[in-house]
Amino acid sequence: MKLSGSYLGWAHMTRFSLASKILTTVVSTFTSYYIHLWASCFLDKPLSSPIPSFDGRVVQYPSFQNLRDYLNWRQVDCHINNLYNTTFWALVQKEGMLPTEAEETLKGSVAADKNEILFSRFGMNYNDEPEQFRKGSVMYRNYENETTGLLNTAPLKAQQGEPSRTQKEKGKKRRRKAEITLQCTDLIRDEFWNARPWLFSDK
Repeated sequence: MKLSGSYLGWAHMTRFSLASKILTTVVSTFTSYYIHLWASCFLDKPLSSPIPSFDGRVVQYPSFQNLRDYLNWRQVDCHINNLYNTTFWALVQKEGMLPTEAEETLKGSVAADKNEILFSRFGMNYNDEPEQFRKGSVMYRNYENETTGLLNTAPLKAQQGEPSRTQKEKGKKRRRKAEITLQCTDLIRDEFWNARPWLFSDK
């Protein structure tokens, strides 16, 4: 496989940091399953070169509030990009504009302008678009007994403390029983986090 701009690669598991190990494991596993399941999702479109590939990132923040701020920014960015793309492709595919013409039409526009174009020209209400595209997707470990907790903005290390060996074993058992849940939901408001306090603690 030829990758433009790449001249040398070397890997050895013991040389990776924990963050790199998590990142490479998640991305490679996701890519493998994506390709493996392609035929069952796209029955009339055989997979061909260039084959799908994905990148990713692991971001480490010193406090839960820093993490919240980052995810808030990512979700807002998702909305901004999707609103632009929805309007752009409506102009191209439904009105027959050239891509350069659509770009020129949207140059300098704000959200209200794009919403007006979608509604007045195509009868589309952006708020009716699937949340998957407007808000993105979040995956998390979901436990049966969801409790309400108060948000804590102290550093993560201080929040968590150093659990005992027994607590660590109990934590491992709980994680094995937890279901991996996929949701397209609002991460900016507090409701999501208040209902799932274990996401920002070791409890």
